[in-house]
Amino acid sequence: MTARLTEIFRYPIKAHGAELIETANVTSGTCLPFDRAWAAVHEESSEDGTVWAKCRNFSRGAGAPELMAISSSLDEASGRLTLRHPKQADLTFDPNTESDAFVAWVKPLMPENRAQTTRLVKAVQQGMTDSDFPSISLANHSSRRAVSDKAGIDLSPLRFRSNLWFDGLAPWEENEWVGRRLRIGTAEFQVEERITRCLSTHANPETGERDANTLGALEAGWGHRDFSVAAVVVKDGAIRLGDTPVVIG
Repeated sequence: MTARLTEIFRYPIKAHGAELIETANVTSGTCLPFDRAWAAVHEESSEDGTVWAKCRNFSRGAGAPELMAISSSLDEASGRLTLRHPKQADLTFDPNTESDAFVAWVKPLMPENRAQTTRLVKAVQQGMTDSDFPSISLANHSSRRAVSDKAGIDLSPLRFRSNLWFDGLAPWEENEWVGRRLRIGTAEFQVEERITRCLSTHANPETGERDANTLGALEAGWGHRDFSVAAVVVKDGAIRLGDTPVVIG
């Protein structure tokens, strides 16, 4: 079976909703367009979005599992973003100018014992990925199925918040890409490192409830908490569903 790109996900607000897209034009040294373009700052952080900041400065699924059940869709022409959650009415708003509407909408999803979300900030320097470089994450369905078997539950791809998903690879083949150059569509990527996972992966993306010990399954089966790899764009190009990943260096 030839490996193929099967899903492209972006997350306009860090940790607040996945959006499935079919194609993307990627640019050298940048994240997937509109991926982690905004982040939700909590009351214990003073970040303003002008520079990249560590994930602990933002509200996210590791401490607020209900956030994992958010889905999103961005109208690029108008700049308006729609958020959906099974416990909330849909919210359509401009993340650049209507931060207060977002804060009010997300408040019921935040645990009372966690630092509360206070505002949205726009990521100026680069998308607010968990890496300190502008990364795009690459994930393997065969590896996901292996972890699902170990965990005893079908783990949705959305638990891992990765950008590009491939099928037709051997389990963990993506780890062999680290340090290699990869062509996808007309774009080229340098794969930099494996991604270590957090408690966000324990939450069901349909319900927002923790119902799987994903980290325990990774540790028991493979002795680590790594899943998927982080890459940087080194040659501009277009990627689309069905593209084959090719190691070129």
